[in-house]
Amino acid sequence: MHSLRPLLPSLFLLSLGGACAHHADTAAASSEAGEAPPADIRLYALDCGRIDVHDMGFFADGSHPNGQRGTMSVPCFLIQHPQGMLLWDTGLDDAISKSPDGVPDPVGPRYFVRATLQAQLARLELATSDVRYVGFSHLHADHAGNANAFFASTWLVQRKELEWATATPTPLGVDPAKFSAWRTAKVELLDGDRDVFGDGTVRIVSTPGHTPGHQSLQVKLAKAGTLVLSGDLCHLRENWAHDGVPGFNTSRQDTLTSMARVRTLVKDTHGRFVIQHVPEDFASLPAFPAYLE
Repeated sequence: MHSLRPLLPSLFLLSLGGACAHHADTAAASSEAGEAPPADIRLYALDCGRIDVHDMGFFADGSHPNGQRGTMSVPCFLIQHPQGMLLWDTGLDDAISKSPDGVPDPVGPRYFVRATLQAQLARLELATSDVRYVGFSHLHADHAGNANAFFASTWLVQRKELEWATATPTPLGVDPAKFSAWRTAKVELLDGDRDVFGDGTVRIVSTPGHTPGHQSLQVKLAKAGTLVLSGDLCHLRENWAHDGVPGFNTSRQDTLTSMARVRTLVKDTHGRFVIQHVPEDFASLPAFPAYLE
């Protein structure tokens, strides 16, 4: 079993711590114009861990400690599309599940994985090799913890993100060992937005700021409508409501610009914005293996 030690401090430090140019083909334009998405697209919300945080103030605007404890959800999302499966983020390392009481970090948080990502995929009779695409909102260890298990998939990651995450010295919150398979996997380096299946239903949206190559995901469903999955565009509902930016983001201005872009996107599509780390947002989605369609 590989060591969890590199994960521990790096994960907490993320709490202290956008061509493939824009794809705009005819099919995507038709979808944006109002054509209904295919009825057989499904979105599953998987429980890929939990972080118990000793001071939620680190995620508030400017990262001012307030002594208030809290919990953050760590979801992954599986999108079933007629052209294949897309997994959005890979969560905390499945190895944490071997510690039922969680894995403590010396500086405060405790990390939990109740059900492994691979076990949840197995409930749908899927292996990691059945996943066509893996999209990473960014490469912090709680979003890329199981990346290496998907060496047979095509990785969708911003060029700036991979360059940043593999730089020396290693950025805070990043554990390159968790996504080391990028050297041999098929990696599609993005320089902006990406219409994943070419029909406008699943779009990666470049939203830099939390990290240089951060990205969010827009999914159009036949019944549920449009959802935008945040990644770490913001961590708290308060930040979304009041333009709050944690001090550990790599660019405050880029974050605010990205938030404004996504607000317009949500408004124009009458969509729903899901903040991935907010437990209430995660709980509002159908409990796996149920799904939205």
